Amino acid sequence: MNTVKLFIVDDHYMIIEGITSLMHNEPEIDIIGHAQNAQSCMAFLQRMQPDVIFLDINLPDKSGIDVCKEIKEIYPTIKIIALSTFNQNSYVKNMLDNGASGYLLKNATKEEMLVAIQSTMSYKQYLSKEVSDNLKESSNNNILLTRREKEILKLVAEGFTSVDIGKQLFISTTTVDTHRKHLLEKLKVNNPATLIKTATQMGLI
Repeated sequence: MNTVKLFIVDDHYMIIEGITSLMHNEPEIDIIGHAQNAQSCMAFLQRMQPDVIFLDINLPDKSGIDVCKEIKEIYPTIKIIALSTFNQNSYVKNMLDNGASGYLLKNATKEEMLVAIQSTMSYKQYLSKEVSDNLKESSNNNILLTRREKEILKLVAEGFTSVDIGKQLFISTTTVDTHRKHLLEKLKVNNPATLIKTATQMGLI
């Protein structure tokens, strides 16, 4: 990886100092500056553009969520990684919707920060594990399966055919097929193998 120019925006100088200290001996990271509010951040970017910005979402003069959108509109190539103590899904989704490439919690280790930078520079999204787990859990909770659908999903995963399932549950094969069709639609998949894999990943079976 080539040297990455990093810019830090946080209203707590202790956070800026901490990240600067952690990255001090990293040859691939060049911290080109910092700002403690949105106004200073935008003024700096007029003079110099970094590759990556660590952006606090809670700034004194403007929401970091709004600043993220503003930066991406003016400087679309800059990668933004949110820096926050908040892991609520609403904050995460708003930052990602406004163009952020990643979301780090402020308890992140140096290693995690480096992985986040490397990921975003490779055009991949990076989320802290806690943030990622919260989003997955929320996503799972949004998929509501009926009791019958759960029964059929479990039997499909065990390798039973629609005919077998119908006999076990005392319903017609047509009814089983209808439930299976609904399961494919709800999990947004096209075949039984992917259905089982996706359902397993989401903790539904």
